[in-house]
Amino acid sequence: MITLEQIKAKLLERPAVQAEFDALAAEFDMASQLLHARARARAGLTQAQVAERMGTTQSAIARLEGGKSASPPCAPCSAMPKP
Repeated sequence: MITLEQIKAKLLERPAVQAEFDALAAEFDMASQLLHARARARAGLTQAQVAERMGTTQSAIARLEGGKSASPPCAPCSAMPKP
């Protein structure tokens, strides 16, 4: 049985696919971090606290956590606390 990682590796052999993947890396990273809103809650952080640390608004964090926005709300997204 072929795994998801094998499919990904095969697709990334294609230069055009690799270029698109690389171009979206920041968005993939942000989505990965924010998909786990439960981790934020477990850390005892509110959306407002996360937003303040990231230099954005609470509503932007809510949109991302709710899947309503694909774009990161700010440039310095590395400020996002790790779970």
